Amino acid sequence: QVQLVESGGGLVQPGGSLRLSCVASGFRLGYFAIGWFRQAPGKEREGVSCINTGTGITTDAESMKGRFAISRDNAMNTVYLQMNSLKPEDTALYFCAVHRGYGSGCSLNLAEYEYWGQGTQVTVSS
Repeated sequence: QVQLVESGGGLVQPGGSLRLSCVASGFRLGYFAIGWFRQAPGKEREGVSCINTGTGITTDAESMKGRFAISRDNAMNTVYLQMNSLKPEDTALYFCAVHRGYGSGCSLNLAEYEYWGQGTQVTVSS
């Protein structure tokens, strides 16, 4: 049974940092891309960053480039999202998800992801 569990969210001041974790079970990293997405109140879910867990190649949303970094530890079956220089507009529920395609590269298209975690809340406020 595929399961994803996010953690690491919380309340942080503007300019601060957080590291989110996504622990996967029921399958092995290295064969499927993992994406991070977020959804703010009243807004659509959007792609943040994704990683091909086999090659390590990543794709980041333009607004997050230079501030967010995705990485993976295949031995731990975990994908991370390091978020720096956080802004109030980064406040959202952050989700990780597994890409549908075996061995496929990653994308930020939500429709290409099949299994989702429950999310972890990130709040950026002074």
